[in-house]
Amino acid sequence: MSFQSHFKKRVPALLLLLTLLLATLAGCAKNKEGATEGSLEKVILNEVAHSIFYAPMYVAMEEGYFKDAGIDLSLVTGFGADKTMTAVLSGEADIGFMGPETTVYTYNEGASDVVLNFAQLTQRAGNFLVAREPMENFKWSDLKGKSVLGGRAGGMPEMVFEFVLKKNNLNPTTDLSIDQSIDFGSTAAAFSGGQADFTVEFEPSATALEKENAGYVVASLGIDSGYVPYTAFSAKESYIQEHPDMIQAFTDALQKGMQYVNDHTSEEIAAAIAPQFPDTDNETIATIVERYQSQDTWKTDVIFTKDAYTLLLDILDESDQLTARPEYDALVNTTFAEQSAKQ
Repeated sequence: MSFQSHFKKRVPALLLLLTLLLATLAGCAKNKEGATEGSLEKVILNEVAHSIFYAPMYVAMEEGYFKDAGIDLSLVTGFGADKTMTAVLSGEADIGFMGPETTVYTYNEGASDVVLNFAQLTQRAGNFLVAREPMENFKWSDLKGKSVLGGRAGGMPEMVFEFVLKKNNLNPTTDLSIDQSIDFGSTAAAFSGGQADFTVEFEPSATALEKENAGYVVASLGIDSGYVPYTAFSAKESYIQEHPDMIQAFTDALQKGMQYVNDHTSEEIAAAIAPQFPDTDNETIATIVERYQSQDTWKTDVIFTKDAYTLLLDILDESDQLTARPEYDALVNTTFAEQSAKQ
């Protein structure tokens, strides 16, 4: 057989091989940071709640920062820090996003694989006190003798609420009645159904109650409590040791989300995170974002500082939830956040 004949017979096979090769390369097209679609690392993140309060994280998701960093992120809502921590400890979640007080509890209970905080997201409380009627000149003393729908004992929402009450010379046990029996996320419905005189709500529940004329925001716990390390990202120490590059990439994406909310208007942020809240119109999202922006809710970096950690322990101690004060280095790893802050 001549070379020409042999070559003509081989052309279809070569063309097929070339087509398959090009298709494979296209399927593994590189993203902006150089990671390929086929090389994305799957990460399960369990969040304590789904709230506009956590806008920087949702910006990082919707703007593609996690994917750019080589992460295929799956988000699960735990509906409570205790449930989120359970998911992390059991391995159902790789990373937990919750109040860092939960890491203190598990450490003091003797967890064999310590859950470490590696990035902080919010630096103020994100909940609001909602009354049944407008109260332009509200004072915390107005709660004396009243009933309030609160949060789970030992959780950050309830502890910060009690922290504010004590700052205003109110005894959480004797000066008012705090109902802690209602599940997280169900208090707004209970309030609109007629329970209690006041309720403590996150967004978008607080604004939703206002739109229904069922309640009125009269105070911000974020303003009245001051700077508090309210939410942080954490993972088991073994997971961090086994996946340091992924934790760094994850933290880098968070830092970009944090930078975005500090550099953009409430309307722009609302447009970015709107897909996360399909049941809330953009105007309402922007109003809520503006409310959080105006009280300096988000940090400029994701570093969990020693001062913030000390304040956390003080709040736990004052709430009689602290059996021991773990050292800062035992529960906080700032290596990844410090590196991200340089980008």
